[in-house]
Amino acid sequence: MAADEIEALIVAAIPDARVEITDLAGDGDHYAARVVAASFRGLPRVRQHQRVYAALGARMGGALHALQLTTATPD
Repeated sequence: MAADEIEALIVAAIPDARVEITDLAGDGDHYAARVVAASFRGLPRVRQHQRVYAALGARMGGALHALQLTTATPD
């Protein structure tokens, strides 16, 4: 799965998100994502992560093997 595809899926589900994707292993399967969105404000970190994972749907564990996820609200 390509990094730009991951970013597009997240932004489609969380329109105010700024997304940074890093390919951790160079294999297109193991990524780190930093997702910053004002809409995360007031949500516990677990719920923020759930929103990102929901955006990726069934691709998690399939086309996308692993995702190291960091979420935050803008400063």
